[in-house]
Amino acid sequence: MKTYTAKPAEIEKKWILIDAEGIVLGRLASIVAMRLRGKHKATFTPHMDMGDNVIIINADKVQMTGKKRDDKIYYWHTGHPGGIKQRTARQILEGKFPERVVTKAIQRMLPGGPLTRQQMTNLRVYAGAEHPHEAQQPDVLDLRAMNPKNTRSA
Repeated sequence: MKTYTAKPAEIEKKWILIDAEGIVLGRLASIVAMRLRGKHKATFTPHMDMGDNVIIINADKVQMTGKKRDDKIYYWHTGHPGGIKQRTARQILEGKFPERVVTKAIQRMLPGGPLTRQQMTNLRVYAGAEHPHEAQQPDVLDLRAMNPKNTRSA
């Protein structure tokens, strides 16, 4: 037996479109992280960028279970002494860049390192319903049909 390793010429990347309206954030992030890494393919190779290009629309309409919208806190540090800052998920989703909640959830489900940073460039997240990638003819991935637990009503 020999372990199969994909060559760069054998890698085939597809374009996937996901509508995040009403989808639970953690379930969306885990499915997208798997797609970005390429683990859904039979030819998965851990050290290669095998994943698909993923477009997420309506990121501002993503759902969270329980009281996470008000209780989940995102921290960052300015670099100055005493410069810790925080915002709740609700503040970010109602703010100027609501797509950052989805981006951070996906990024934190991937292993860190140079390969993860390269795979994150294959992710495009948009707060609204429009995206500029119609020329790529993305395949629509319906997360609602995959599992009824993927959706929540507001």
